Amino acid sequence: MSTVQISASDVNKLRQQTGAGMMDCKKALTETNGDFEAAIDFLRKKGAKVAASRQDRESNEGVVIARTSEDGKRGVIIELNCETDFVAKNAEFIAFANAIANEAVQALPATAEEVNALEIDTEVGRVTIGEATTAMTGKIGEKIGVSKYAVLEGEKIVAYIHGNFRLGVLVGLSANFAGADEAGKDVAMQIAAMNPAALDKGDVDATIIEREMEIAKEQIRAEGKPEAMVEKIAAGKLNKFYKDSTLLNQEFVKDSSKNVAQFLDSVEKGLTVTAFKRVALGA
Repeated sequence: MSTVQISASDVNKLRQQTGAGMMDCKKALTETNGDFEAAIDFLRKKGAKVAASRQDRESNEGVVIARTSEDGKRGVIIELNCETDFVAKNAEFIAFANAIANEAVQALPATAEEVNALEIDTEVGRVTIGEATTAMTGKIGEKIGVSKYAVLEGEKIVAYIHGNFRLGVLVGLSANFAGADEAGKDVAMQIAAMNPAALDKGDVDATIIEREMEIAKEQIRAEGKPEAMVEKIAAGKLNKFYKDSTLLNQEFVKDSSKNVAQFLDSVEKGLTVTAFKRVALGA
């Protein structure tokens, strides 16, 4: 048992440094005889203990953050999960997600695991994102973690966040010009709303094409059409799939007289989308 008198100002000082609750700070100082560095370690270990005890919990709530670099040539999306909608709306949780995205867009790691290995500034100094996540878990009492991560590089990358941090989109444009941000946002909103399966016809996975053709053929046969007509009609249905499900061929939601490719060409001759990423919370 500690013989050191723990004052309210000591507790408040530790709380300001770590963000932990008052009672947790008092206990940490008591257990470590008022040693602030040891108390910080105590709280971090407590966070690890809380994290370990919640590994079997579902964490389907959270936020999706899309961010681009200052030069607009690279972008990232991260999904940071928690257990409840209450925490997902917490300003500190959202700020933590934004801080992770800021580090990721600078370092541009390849995977979510590599994101966790990056370092981030915290109240107790610079630690890895994995360590900071563990500490945050201990602080809020919910399982949290980066579950999805996407990265995109190109001539011009535009980021868009939709629905109160529920969905993030990155759009790569073939050129950077005065109206690129506006055009990119329009396309990003299209992607958010229409969820295209691929960029263009040639980018659709062969297994998806095969599945769509088989479904179409079964539908046509069920309608009693002659077998000789099945292939031709199925090919027509596949073209309809391309129009509905590939970004550049989709009807532009803001002007139904054009598809997305035509819209982009009208903004800047030859402009197109080189790639895109879409991350939806929990999907």
